[in-house]
Amino acid sequence: MAEAAERGWPALISTPNVNFLVKSQCNAAFRESILASDLCLVDGMPLIWIAKFLRIPIKERIAGSDLFGRLKARRDMGPRIRVFLFGGQDDLVAKVGDILNATNSGMQCVGALNPGFGTIEEMSSPQIIEAINESGADLLAVFLGAEKAQAWLMHNHRSLRPPVRAQFGATINFEAGTVRRAPPLLRSTGFEWLWRIKEEPHLWRRYLSDGTTLLRMLVTSVLPTMMQLRRVPQDAPLSVLVDEEPSWVTVRLTGAAIEVNLGTALAQFRAALSTGKIIRIDLAQVGSIDARFFGLFLMLRKTVARRGQSLQFTGISRAVRRLFRLNRFEYLLPADI
Repeated sequence: MAEAAERGWPALISTPNVNFLVKSQCNAAFRESILASDLCLVDGMPLIWIAKFLRIPIKERIAGSDLFGRLKARRDMGPRIRVFLFGGQDDLVAKVGDILNATNSGMQCVGALNPGFGTIEEMSSPQIIEAINESGADLLAVFLGAEKAQAWLMHNHRSLRPPVRAQFGATINFEAGTVRRAPPLLRSTGFEWLWRIKEEPHLWRRYLSDGTTLLRMLVTSVLPTMMQLRRVPQDAPLSVLVDEEPSWVTVRLTGAAIEVNLGTALAQFRAALSTGKIIRIDLAQVGSIDARFFGLFLMLRKTVARRGQSLQFTGISRAVRRLFRLNRFEYLLPADI
């Protein structure tokens, strides 16, 4: 984040939690905002547990409020980060801005604005965008509901000037002191939701709905995927062949698309990207795909989109389609499959 601020690189940061995961299953635009992010920090112990089940090396939970706290603690690590606070309720952002500027923290508030209630377009007026851009902020901290915040950030991605943009959700309430955050023990054991319900009783409906959906996903996706991975030998080989045509390049995978074979595929994927052509990933001879390889597919998809190229998956057998379905990546496949 410090490097992005120093160099002026636009960097979108998301903090996916269980609510993000649930909403991403039915809101494609919301899901794409997460996948388009430059950095995703896992906010939610259930996601850490799922990562362990699926052999994904994510070991630490970093909530948006944790990130905000770490930025405040950067007292002796260079210049203070200039932050613009956007959203919240009533005058909370102004109150938190005054607190930041009155203390010797690593953040300096250079602007605070609560746009009130309205549509994404109403919150994106030229006056609002100009106020944010003219502040000279390094970080734009957004305190709106998850879906609205992500939609607003994506809608204004090309118009905003602050290089680092992040949605911090309920952090504004913790910083203003209107809501107390759960003790560290509850946070580390995955029971912060109980504390949140105690502090904000209206949240029980959201946690009940999200918890029910998460349980269903564990039974229908996570556990079957975990069992499937256990049947794949960790030394199973993978071969990668590249076939270039006038309009496209085909990358054919044969064998096990699993973490140990990432290096085998990376060089070929980079070579395919360098052609500037349509990229086709042929999976007809693939026997297994793990979460790390799906992550590689997502990174390839992101890079292709930024370069104006196209990515297609071909050779989709029934077994391969099942792997995509279990891992919740069916949206990557052609609509006619």
